[in-house]
Amino acid sequence: MKISDVLRNKGTDVVTVTPDSSVGELLALLAEHRIGAVVVSSGEGSVDGIVSERDVVRGIHRDGVSVLEGPVSAIMTAQVHTCGEHDEVRDLATQMTERRIRHVPVVREGKLVAIVSIGDVVAHRIRDPGGRARPARGLHHPVGRSLRRHTGDAPTPPMRSLLLLGA
Repeated sequence: MKISDVLRNKGTDVVTVTPDSSVGELLALLAEHRIGAVVVSSGEGSVDGIVSERDVVRGIHRDGVSVLEGPVSAIMTAQVHTCGEHDEVRDLATQMTERRIRHVPVVREGKLVAIVSIGDVVAHRIRDPGGRARPARGLHHPVGRSLRRHTGDAPTPPMRSLLLLGA
């Protein structure tokens, strides 16, 4: 599966912010769009950096709330790992895990075209190419029984491990 397959379901909308935007403006964008990170771009599809909620938290911890008035460029990650539309989803998932990153801009000929999150990758990996949910291997749940809180009046079923992603 390719990144283009993920984008076919997810779409290619990307929220960006300029390097000189304030961190406060960044937070407004994150809240408005209900996202965890944005690409920092000075325009024309450039990827100058990436900035996430975690970067804001680290900035506040390090410098105090005054960071909210400062520029995004002060807290962004400038060395951005990117991928292309023809890269393999499995390879990107491995890189995201190894590098401990949650958002990766997708570029074509050096220009920003989309962004993929670890959530997008996971959602795609549990769907087959037809878009239907694929049962996770190792998932054991009795048919017709729902999970419920144990109240002490019925025996608790044994716990079983869940494998959400098949290899």
